[in-house]
Amino acid sequence: MATPSAPDDLAVSHDEGAHRFETLVNGQLSICEYELRGNEMVFTHTFVPSELRGRNIAQKLVQVALHWAQSKQLRVVPACSYVAAFIARRPEFQVLVK
Repeated sequence: MATPSAPDDLAVSHDEGAHRFETLVNGQLSICEYELRGNEMVFTHTFVPSELRGRNIAQKLVQVALHWAQSKQLRVVPACSYVAAFIARRPEFQVLVK
């Protein structure tokens, strides 16, 4: 698999059964996990293998997940520190936070 040159090149899939958004880069899985609680999407964990960090993979995963939450009209609870920091830097997603 070729290494994506930019976050927009990443293919992010949504595994609803596992409650996570994921992408595979160079055979390594990166994830953004969540729990659904009624009309809330609680972000619990974001993980990118150390060899892949610095490529904006976590950013892309969280962005896709937040757009999904928005499309489902879910309130967001950023229990994951990465997600909380991501939202803090992007006013367009702050309206989703409970």
